[in-house]
Amino acid sequence: MSEAPAIPERDRRSGHHAISSTGVFWRYWGAATVSNAGTAVTALALPLVALTVLDATALQAALLAAAGQISWLLLSLPAGVIAQRVPLRRLQVTLDLVRLVAVGSLPLAWWLGRLSYPHLFLAALVTGAATVLFDIGNSTFLPAVVPARQLADRNSLMSGTHAVTETGGPSGGGLLVHAAGPVGALLVDAASYLLSAVLLRTLPERRPAPRTGDGALRMIREGWTYVTRHPVMLPCMLWATATNFVCAALVALTPLYLVREAGLTPVQLGLVLASDGIGALVGSAVAVRLTRRFGTARGLVGAALAGGGAALLAPLTTSAADAYWFALGNAGFAFGVVIGSITTRTYRQTQSPPELLSRVMATVRFVSWGAQPLGALTAGLLATYAGTHAALWTVCAAALLPPLYLLAAPVGRRRDLA
Repeated sequence: MSEAPAIPERDRRSGHHAISSTGVFWRYWGAATVSNAGTAVTALALPLVALTVLDATALQAALLAAAGQISWLLLSLPAGVIAQRVPLRRLQVTLDLVRLVAVGSLPLAWWLGRLSYPHLFLAALVTGAATVLFDIGNSTFLPAVVPARQLADRNSLMSGTHAVTETGGPSGGGLLVHAAGPVGALLVDAASYLLSAVLLRTLPERRPAPRTGDGALRMIREGWTYVTRHPVMLPCMLWATATNFVCAALVALTPLYLVREAGLTPVQLGLVLASDGIGALVGSAVAVRLTRRFGTARGLVGAALAGGGAALLAPLTTSAADAYWFALGNAGFAFGVVIGSITTRTYRQTQSPPELLSRVMATVRFVSWGAQPLGALTAGLLATYAGTHAALWTVCAAALLPPLYLLAAPVGRRRDLA
């Protein structure tokens, strides 16, 4: 993710790259935080542009959500090879600039009177594709700058910070939308990508892995085979896949239901969306202690069951007066999801062979995050043909299925994943 001094050779005791300056991690953290804060604003502003500025239908709103996520299905596997073969900092900076142009073009088009749904859809596609490459690279960079014994704590810190940005982003976005309109709020996200690129430019470059002569398809197949034959990574990946399907369906339905069915204002919508970040923040704060006390497998299953049960509170909201039910359900579901995410991500980072790590992460994200556009599209079809409230009940009930699968799998009956 950088191109100043090269990262030193691997520390033979930890299996990870050692970097003397702790400032590297904090600049890495700062870039991710700035970018995530802007993205959290856009998570509110983009669907509001579609719904309020362009008067999009329920299906168009769902397709817009799917457009931002389809690249996980299309690009995740080659992204693992790309992240291993190219200078990582240069790639990350370039992707931030691509997202800057894609998001920044929307306010410009609106100011010129040329903003359209196809433009909005294309911007979501481009931003989503750049985000896939960016996140796969980021997931392989952290183990290179953090000793293995600190990965769980650093992953928890990253997830907690992400939760804070998810909490403040939508609520701040609601105020921005109220003050400047949903299109104006997109300027904040565009600026965040620029600042992230500037911070990433100060990081040391990670050397590409030595060429082995293996073709890209063979490298992809090695990562795929490792994960799908692994007794722990495979069921954890399937749990994550089903969970992400539900998450994406819920994200696609939330602004549609709360704005058009429950009648919330943009500010109220931002406050309700912020509950997701609060739940994730609490989950990230207790994840390590919970799994150390009860075991990583038991902690994962227990948190996922609690989150799935909490999701059933969300459909109890029918108006702005009882929107607290949606907020509670959203927070509880996020609490369970983030504990599972921290636990399984740390396991992959510490248990995967270093030379396979980027391809392991890419395989898992290809399958699990590739479910997101399918979840968003399913939610749009349900809302179109069964009604938004019925679709919301269906999706929230489905949130219990992933932990029930994990509980029935052999790994769910163990104390620890390792």
